[in-house]
Amino acid sequence: MTAARTPWYTWASPLAAWLVLLAGFLLGMGGPLAAVAGVVLIATVFAAVHHAEVVAHRTGEPFGTLVLALAVTVIETALIVSVMLAAPADNAGLARDTVFAAVMIVCNGIVGLCLLWGGARYHEQAFQLQGASAALAVLAALTVLTLVLPNFTTTTPGPWFTTPQLTFEAAVSLALYGSFVFVQAFRHRDYFLPVAGNEAGAHAPPPADKTALLSAGLLLVSLVAIVGLAKALTPTVELAVARLELPRAVVGIIIATLVLLPEGLAALRAAQADRLQTSLNLALGSSLSTIGLTIPAVAAVSILLQQPLELGLGPKEEVLLSLTLLISVITLGTGRTTVLQGIIHLVIFAVFVFFAVAP
Repeated sequence: MTAARTPWYTWASPLAAWLVLLAGFLLGMGGPLAAVAGVVLIATVFAAVHHAEVVAHRTGEPFGTLVLALAVTVIETALIVSVMLAAPADNAGLARDTVFAAVMIVCNGIVGLCLLWGGARYHEQAFQLQGASAALAVLAALTVLTLVLPNFTTTTPGPWFTTPQLTFEAAVSLALYGSFVFVQAFRHRDYFLPVAGNEAGAHAPPPADKTALLSAGLLLVSLVAIVGLAKALTPTVELAVARLELPRAVVGIIIATLVLLPEGLAALRAAQADRLQTSLNLALGSSLSTIGLTIPAVAAVSILLQQPLELGLGPKEEVLLSLTLLISVITLGTGRTTVLQGIIHLVIFAVFVFFAVAP
């Protein structure tokens, strides 16, 4: 990454996104405008990835990937809450569906593509085993306590937490995520730095402070535009899902996919440059922030506004989550990966998508 002039598309795309949002507000998001919004959304995602890479290169690892993970999670939380508030009864399980979809997309889809792409190009790729192990330990605790435990509590039947239970779960999630961020950014930062010899492009001169600040601002503008377009397109997506008679959980998958596009593309570009550690920092970090921040925020809204919040997964989803965690521990348990691990994760991701559409 150099201190080159900011490409025109990286500011033109967010500008176009905001113009489309204004047009949608005035005219309604439908027909040709919805198609334009979809195209502009993708272009804005690419712009967000560029600005995230500029910020990451200026701040260094792991702060750069942490910035993107936190920014995207904040936007994702705002999107989930806004959709929930629009129809509380119909979207009681939206947070669960979106968070579960995000974990499956990241841990199987994004990680699988990164391992496959990097393995095909470099045969083997190395990463810091300590950092991956720490992230997986926290991820396992967060997912099970948040998405599985509600099915086994006895105070209320079904996949629900009582208000005290939900409050305690939110506090536990914040404590776990906060501890991980402290370890990643300060106490054991070296666990999350690129392996020596796998730092392609790391010695390029960092961008100037002015360029980094401009990219940070445009990154925020881009991410807000992305969530705005995603929210504007959500009714169209819900209508299409209903007309195709697909399960409502598909809406959560689509929302998670849209929100995770910037992180996914950034992770793939890092894997292409033989920086697998950066890819894993992005992928695992986004999974952790999705649960550790999104669930407490949604829980707070649910408690304050007395909105229903369904968290427990179904048996099929529990099996897929357990398999994902098990395979992730095996895959990232040696410090080196090949195309085989990438293929395994992508197969699990394909199974997840197929059985979400055809349960």
